[in-house]
Order: sequence, then C-alpha cells, then structure tokens
Amino acid sequence: MTNRINTVVLDSEGLSAWITQDRKVTAKIQHFYNVEARLVVCANTIVEVMHDGVSLPRLQWLLSRVTVEPVTEQSARAAARLLRGTGLHGRKYAIDATVAEMALRQPGPVVMLTSDVDDMSRLCDGRVHLIGL
Repeated sequence: MTNRINTVVLDSEGLSAWITQDRKVTAKIQHFYNVEARLVVCANTIVEVMHDGVSLPRLQWLLSRVTVEPVTEQSARAAARLLRGTGLHGRKYAIDATVAEMALRQPGPVVMLTSDVDDMSRLCDGRVHLIGL
C-alpha cells in the first residue's frame, strides 16, 4: 500500500500474534509505528484474546500503546446493520461485525490485520485494506 496509512486495526488474531511476539506481526506493527499510524483495537477484541496462557503484564503494556475503542449502543446497532446488509448473522460474526464497524469509523486510510479476510471483506465492503495473517 503506497498511500499514507492513518489507522491500523488489529483483530483478535492480530492482537494475539502481537502478544506472543510473532516476528512477522511485530515487524508489521513496528513499520506502522515508524510511519506514525494510529493502532486501534475494539474493546471486544480484548475479551476475545483472553485465555489462561495470556501474559497479563504484556497485554496491559500493549494496550497502553493502542487506542481501545468502546462498544456503545450506537456502535452495536451499526454493527447489526452491517450484519444484516451482508446476510451474516449470529454470534459467530458478532465480534467481527463490531470490529468492522469500528474500523469503518476510523480516519482513513485504514488497514486491518486480520485472520478472517473473507468475512471482514464482506463486512468492510472494500473500504478497509485487509492484511491477512
């Protein structure tokens, strides 16, 4: 992507890979820091990455380096509209929809690091550049 990147959204796989210090993801995030892009996660993503093996100190440190966007009633309603518009539904897609909705509200151009390019491409409708993990 040759355009300036204003915002980078991490889905649960992106945040998880950063927590575990995956070299490829860490290098990408360092690049985004170097070009002064804003890193953003949806509050739901924090819940999604949590399990017994997660280093809480590392997670807290990483969260201090990003913007955490809340899920409000307004954003939840907008995410529900995204689901309805794509024909997706149910809990399988609920968090993806809130992450997509949040990404669509960010100052662009927006990039998302995601493990779910297929669903996110439907939800974001080409308005977010997706980088598959």
